[in-house]
Amino acid sequence: MALGKDYAAQDCSLARALEVVGERWTLLIVRDAFYGVRRFSDFLVHLDIPRAVLSARLQSMVDAGVLVKDGHDYVLTDMGKDLWPAVHALARWAEAHLSAEPSRVFVHLACGTEIGPDGRCAACGRHVAPEELEIHAGPGVRHRTDPVSMVLRNPHRVLEPIRT
Repeated sequence: MALGKDYAAQDCSLARALEVVGERWTLLIVRDAFYGVRRFSDFLVHLDIPRAVLSARLQSMVDAGVLVKDGHDYVLTDMGKDLWPAVHALARWAEAHLSAEPSRVFVHLACGTEIGPDGRCAACGRHVAPEELEIHAGPGVRHRTDPVSMVLRNPHRVLEPIRT
């Protein structure tokens, strides 16, 4: 029996979510959109993804409502922004269980405190929305030379567009 290409027969919310974000590159595109990547060319060089794959993934994410195309920019919708806790949790999970050092840390702008693995600010105790965070290079960051990586060497507000 051939492996199915979708989860249509599953009666499960997780299966429905995987229909939208379960492809290999999708969450990395979403991650980069949180970092402020907006342009096709910047996604292309930062992810080192085949052009055809990136084009297909971006279009499927626009079709699903995760991203909206605004001129030459791809911007997270509210639906896309709601993926922040999952993206952050998966990165922290990898750090805890796959011996990965954080390549990025996230600091709550209101109080200057790094948020924890659960997305809470240690100082004020609340879950912090991505709009209230700043990205900092972590100890596991690789010093790549693509334009997006160069911008992200310095603190950068989450969701603020990167222009290379």
